[in-house]
Amino acid sequence: MDRVTTTDAAGVRQAFEAHERRERIDNTRIGCALVVFLMPPGVLLDYAVYGREIVGTFLCLRLLTSAIAGAIWAFLYTTAGRQSGRVLGVLVPLLPVICIAVMIALKGGFASPYYAGLNLVLLAVGAVLHWSLRESVFAVMLVLGIYISAGVFHARHFTEFPGWSVVINNFYFISLMDIIVVVGTYFQNRARFREFELRFELDKNRAKLEESNQKLMELDQMKGRFFANISHELRTPLTLLIAPLENMLNKFTLDEETRGTLLTMQANGMRLLKLINDLLDLIRLESGKMVVRQDRVHIEEFVRAMASAARQVAEDKRLRLEIYVAAELGTVIIDRDKLDKIVLNLIFNAIKFTPARGKVELRAEKQGDFFTLAVVDTGMGISKKNLDNVFSRFWQADDSSKRKFQGMGIGLALVKELVEVQGGSVEVQSQEGKGTTFTVRLPYKQAEPIEEKPSEIEAQTAVTNGSSVTSEEWLANLYRRAEMFPALTPVQDAMRPVEVNRNSKQPSLLVADDEPDMLRFLKSQLKTHYQVLEASDGQQAVEKASQFLPDIILLDMMMPEKDGLQACREIRAHTPTQSIPIILLTARADEETKLAALNAGASDFLPKPFSTTELHVRIKNLVESHQYQRKLSRQNQTLESTIEQLKETETQLVQTEKLASLGRLSAGIIHEINNPLNFAATGLFTLRKKGKFMAAEQQEEFAEVLKDVEEGIARVKNIVSDLRMFSHPETESRDQVEIAEVVGSALRFVSNEWKDRVQVEQKISEHQTIWANKNKLIQVLVNLLQNALDAMKRKNYEGEKPTLWLESKVENNLSLLTIRDNGCGIEPHVLDKIFDPFFTTKDVGEGMGLGLAICYRIVQEYDGRIVVRSEPGKFCEFTLEFPAK
Repeated sequence: MDRVTTTDAAGVRQAFEAHERRERIDNTRIGCALVVFLMPPGVLLDYAVYGREIVGTFLCLRLLTSAIAGAIWAFLYTTAGRQSGRVLGVLVPLLPVICIAVMIALKGGFASPYYAGLNLVLLAVGAVLHWSLRESVFAVMLVLGIYISAGVFHARHFTEFPGWSVVINNFYFISLMDIIVVVGTYFQNRARFREFELRFELDKNRAKLEESNQKLMELDQMKGRFFANISHELRTPLTLLIAPLENMLNKFTLDEETRGTLLTMQANGMRLLKLINDLLDLIRLESGKMVVRQDRVHIEEFVRAMASAARQVAEDKRLRLEIYVAAELGTVIIDRDKLDKIVLNLIFNAIKFTPARGKVELRAEKQGDFFTLAVVDTGMGISKKNLDNVFSRFWQADDSSKRKFQGMGIGLALVKELVEVQGGSVEVQSQEGKGTTFTVRLPYKQAEPIEEKPSEIEAQTAVTNGSSVTSEEWLANLYRRAEMFPALTPVQDAMRPVEVNRNSKQPSLLVADDEPDMLRFLKSQLKTHYQVLEASDGQQAVEKASQFLPDIILLDMMMPEKDGLQACREIRAHTPTQSIPIILLTARADEETKLAALNAGASDFLPKPFSTTELHVRIKNLVESHQYQRKLSRQNQTLESTIEQLKETETQLVQTEKLASLGRLSAGIIHEINNPLNFAATGLFTLRKKGKFMAAEQQEEFAEVLKDVEEGIARVKNIVSDLRMFSHPETESRDQVEIAEVVGSALRFVSNEWKDRVQVEQKISEHQTIWANKNKLIQVLVNLLQNALDAMKRKNYEGEKPTLWLESKVENNLSLLTIRDNGCGIEPHVLDKIFDPFFTTKDVGEGMGLGLAICYRIVQEYDGRIVVRSEPGKFCEFTLEFPAK
C-alpha cells in the first residue's frame, strides 16, 4: 500500500483520535461493568484469607467501590459524561486500585498477598482500556506510588514490617508488570493505529470506487438512452428512404442501371435497419424493458418458413440446407419475434462460415420439458480458445482490418440474451476445421388447440392481400423483412470479371473493395471516364496492379487477405507500380488513420461517406499528374539512352582509331624487324656449318648456344606473324571444314605440352563442319588450348587430374565447339577485357595479350562469336558458335 502524504497523515491521525475517543467511552463502560460485578464477590477471598475479623470492613469498601463505578457508568450515558470520557477513563481503574491499597494498608502491609490484585488491574488496563503511552506511564507510576504508600502506612501504624525480601519480591513483580503494561500499550497503540490507517484508506478507496461505480452506472444509463434515442431517430429517416424506394421499384418501369442503383439503396437500407433493430434489442435487454410475448407458433411451419428465407442464400453459396422437425412438437407458446431473430441469426451465421459444398442443418426437437433448436454446420469451426468469447458483445475472432467476414459482433450476443430472457439457454460445440453446433433450449409450453373465428380469418386474409394495411402493420412487416434480409452478398455479385488488356484511349483505374455494392457503385460512377478494373481483396489489387499497370488505384482500407495499407505498401515496393497514384477509402477519418495511410505510401485519403464530385476531381488531378510524370519519365529515358549511345559511339570511334594506329605501327614494326630476322637466320646457318670444324669438346656447347638463339628468333617470327595477321586480315578461300580434323591438328601442335601430363576427353560429332578457313581455325584452337594448358600449370590439384574437354554439336541452327579445362579459371572482373588487344593476366614475358584478340577477330570474320563461362579455381569454358551452313 502506498504511503500517505503529510496532509493525509494528519487527517488520518485526527480521525484515529476521534475514533479512540469513541472507543474510550465504550471501553470505560466495560471497565465500570467489570468493577461493579467483580468487586463484591471478592469478599469470599477476604473471608478465606483473613476470616471474619475484617470481612465486614472490606465488604463495605468493595460495595462503595462498585457503587462509585456504577455511578460513573450511568454518568457516561449523559452528554456531560461523554465529554468527560478521557478523565473518567483514567479514574475508573483507579477505583479498585485505591480499594485494594486501603485493604493492604489495613491488613498485612507489604506482606499482604493483595498486591497481586494490583497486577490484575494493570492487566485489565492493558487488555480492556485503550490508553495512550503517556497515560499508561502515569497510571503505572501512580499504582506503584499508591502501593508504596499503603505499605508505609501499615508499617507506621501497625509496626509490622515483613522484611526486605518480601518488600523487594512484591515490588519487583509489580514493577515488572508495570513495564510489561507500558510496552504492551505502546505496541498495541501502534498496531491499532496501523490497522485504523489501513481501514481508513480502504474505506476511502471503497467510497471512491462506489462513486466511480455510480458514475459508470449513470454513464451506462446515459449511453443506453442515447443509443435508444438515436436508434429511434434513425428509424424515421430510414423508413422514409425505404418506403419511397419500394414505391419506385414496384410502380415504375426503370432501365437496368437505375433499377440496380435503387436495389443497392434498398439492400443497404435494410441492412442498416436490421443493425439498428439489433442495437435497440440489446438496449432493451440491458435496461430490463424487453417484453416477452406469448404467441402461438406452429413449429413445423415456422422452421420451414425460416429455411425458406435462408434457402436462396444457401443455394447461391452451393450449400445444402436441411431441416428436421419432431412430430410431437406441434404448436407451442413462445415469442415469435424473438424466435425469428434467434433462428435467423444462427442460420445466416452458419451459412457465412461454411464453405461451398458444405451442409447446414436446422433441427427442432422436444427434450423433456424443453423445446430444442439446433443449427449444425460443416464449416470452419471455432478454436477452443475462442469458444468462451463467442457470445460476448461486439467480439469477433478476427478483428483486424483484413478479416474475410463482415459483421459487428452483435448477432450471437443478441441470441444469447434473447434466449435467456425467455428462461432458456444456448450453448456451442465446435471442432476447428470440422464444424459447429449451436443448441438453443427454451421452456416447452404446448398451446391448447383453438378454432379461428371467420372474422379473424377474413381479417388475416385482408392483411395478407394488402387491401387495408395500417401503418403499424406495415412497419412491423418492414422490420420483419429487414430481419430476414440476408447480410451475405450473393456469390455471383461478389465474383469479379476476368479483365484483359484492352486498347483504350481512356485512363485505366483499378478499384479494390470487398463490398460488391460499393464496387458496383464506384464502377457505375467512373466507367464513363475511365477503363475500370475491379478487385475484391488486397491480394487481387496487388496482382492486378502489377499485371495492368493502371493510371490510378482506389483501395478500401479494410479488405480480406491484405488490407488497404498492406496492399499500398506492396504496390509501392514493386518497381513497375511504385509511381502509380493511390487513393485510400475508409470509414475512419481520425488523424492516426490519415497518417498511417500517408506513411504507407498513399497519394490521397478520402473518408466515407464521400462526394462523387470530389472523388472525380481528386482522381482527375492525380491521373493528369501521373500522366505528366510518365511522359517526363519517358523523355528522360530517351534522353539518357541517346546520351549512352553517343558515349558508346565515341568509345567505338576511339577504339577504332586506336586499332588503326596499332595497325600502322605494327606494319612499320614488321617491315623493320623482318630484314634483321633474315640476316640473323642466314648468320645462324653459316655459324652451324662452321661449327663442324671446331674442336669436338666445344661443339656440344656451341650447338646449345645456336639452338637457344634459333628458338629466340623463331619466337620473334611468331610474334611478327601474329602482328601481321592482326593488322592485315586477309580474305582467303573458305570451305566446309571438318571439326574433327581441326581438333586433331591443333592437339598435335601442342602435344608436347599435354602428353603424359593432361587427360584429354573428346566428344566430337562426326561430319560436323564449319564454313571457314582451316588454317585460321587451327590457329584459334591452338591459342585456346595453349591458354588452357597454361592455366592448368598454375593450379595445384588434389583429388583430381588436369583435364581438357572438347565437345562439338549442332543446336538451334548453330555449329558449336566447346573447349573446357579444370584450371584456375578467370576472375569475374576481367572477363569483359580478355578479348582486348594486349590485355593479359600472364606474367611479363609469357605473352603479349594478342592471342585471344586474334581468336575473337577470326571467329567474328566467320559470323560467329565466342562465349566464355568461368568459375575461379574450378573451370574455364570457351564455346565457339558458328552458323550451321
